Amino acid sequence: MCKKLLQIAAGLGLCLYSVLMQAAEINFQNILQQERAWAGLQTKTVKAGDVEWIYSEGGNASKPTVLLIHGLSGTRDNWNRVARYLTPSYHVIIPDLPAHGETKTAAEFDLSIPNLAEKLRRFTDAAKFDPNLHIAGHSMGGAIAMLYSAQYPLEVKSLLLVDAAGVYKTANTAYLKDPQQLRQIVVEKSGDFDKLITIAMQSPPFIPQELKAAQEKLMVSQSKNTHKMVNALIEMSKLYTPESFGLLARTIDAPALIVWGKQDKVVNVEAAAELKGLLKNSEQPLILEGIGHMPILEAEQLVAYPYLNFLKKVK
Repeated sequence: MCKKLLQIAAGLGLCLYSVLMQAAEINFQNILQQERAWAGLQTKTVKAGDVEWIYSEGGNASKPTVLLIHGLSGTRDNWNRVARYLTPSYHVIIPDLPAHGETKTAAEFDLSIPNLAEKLRRFTDAAKFDPNLHIAGHSMGGAIAMLYSAQYPLEVKSLLLVDAAGVYKTANTAYLKDPQQLRQIVVEKSGDFDKLITIAMQSPPFIPQELKAAQEKLMVSQSKNTHKMVNALIEMSKLYTPESFGLLARTIDAPALIVWGKQDKVVNVEAAAELKGLLKNSEQPLILEGIGHMPILEAEQLVAYPYLNFLKKVK
């Protein structure tokens, strides 16, 4: 009898846990929706070739268009806090990159950086956005933004690079010296999300436990694709040397603003000066004291206000 009661209690416990997790996921999605609305964004969909893109859009479509690109294992929602300051004056577009967030792809989809840049161009065309874009990229999104700018120079009015990935001579972190180390920050089991936050942020914001669990579960479900993206970044480090990456960067004519967290543990801050030396038309890098690899989440105002000032100066 006691054994039976214990089995029933265990069953009820699992059922209750399942209900609580489902509620946390629903709450997590509701919070994201509220944050998008707070930032003046709406969720939209467009099909471009073999990709059905999910993206956020906000602001007046008659205003200059700003395209924001997230980083490895990120989503469009990484930019919400910055986008809030942009939507009153600009037309803001933030896609979930293929195999990230809600933009789904086939298992054999090519997740290389060059292909993502090309698919992003097809996305802007399919959605009929103004092709004269201000492009901003964070981390891996910065590498995509640079390649996009090099390939379509007449369609890029300006460039914002936030802790941008690349193949740098100043490789002072484990992740730059050996990109294979990126595999260690893939969220694929319980507890990995906390480890990632510790690496990515110097001063992480408070995240309620139930929301953290929902975010971790989402990232675990996408871990196979994240590993594919890590492989793509490793291949980029083989495809480009610091010299050939420098040649690519030197072809970019667009005015550029570089922002970096001084305590970045993923792409060290010395890379900001190196990148400025490569770009033809870059302002002095903005180095944020006490900030890690995620300024767009750690210190959104310190990114948004200088970016708005920069955009006003771009002709």
